[in-house]
Amino acid sequence: MKQQKLLGVGTSYKTIKSEKIGVLTGILYMAPYNLSGKNVCPNASAGCAAACLNTAGRGAMNVVQAARLKKTNRFFEDRQQFLWDLVNEISALRRKAKARGMKAAVRLNGTSDLPYEKYKIRDTGKNIMELFPDIQFYDYTKLETRITKGQLPANYHLTFSRAEDNDHKVDQVLEHTSAAVVFAGDALPDTWRGYPVIDGDEHDARFTDAGPGTIIGLLAKGRGKKDETGFVVNI
Repeated sequence: MKQQKLLGVGTSYKTIKSEKIGVLTGILYMAPYNLSGKNVCPNASAGCAAACLNTAGRGAMNVVQAARLKKTNRFFEDRQQFLWDLVNEISALRRKAKARGMKAAVRLNGTSDLPYEKYKIRDTGKNIMELFPDIQFYDYTKLETRITKGQLPANYHLTFSRAEDNDHKVDQVLEHTSAAVVFAGDALPDTWRGYPVIDGDEHDARFTDAGPGTIIGLLAKGRGKKDETGFVVNI
């Protein structure tokens, strides 16, 4: 029986946009929050859970939801095998990117917020980023301690994801990295609280444009357009 692929390449609208700047991205989507019975988004706010893009695009298909649930179960049932399967797929992604003259990038938390930097792979003593120092890894996170207190690998870029319940942490985190903020309406502001705002919907390769003190502006989509929790910022 053919093994289920963990990484999607050329399947996400935003990561496809990254190809125009020479980045070929593999992205892992799980069943977010606690949909699997296990919480893969430990700091998810009520607004984040309600506005999650899990069902956006192809995610609305039952077969896609079932696949994400299966991946999540694999992670919890046999994490070491899951990580080794990722190693094999990332190796294939690297070869594909090289053949196309592109930079390989990997986003492991497409719809989750798991600290992959802490997971050592059996028989190596290393995490997955350390096994691939020539590949750029990146994610969004609501776990600010991963940014402010963690020892992140040099090839792992994290963008803080602002929500209604962690808004008070934004200034502190911006000293270390960028912060993603979801805005209501049809256009992004030029600045927010004095910080410059860039268009995060242009592409997903945050490691190319998101330095400390930068706001990654995202326009509310799907269910987020009806948000009343404060997760989406009204200007």
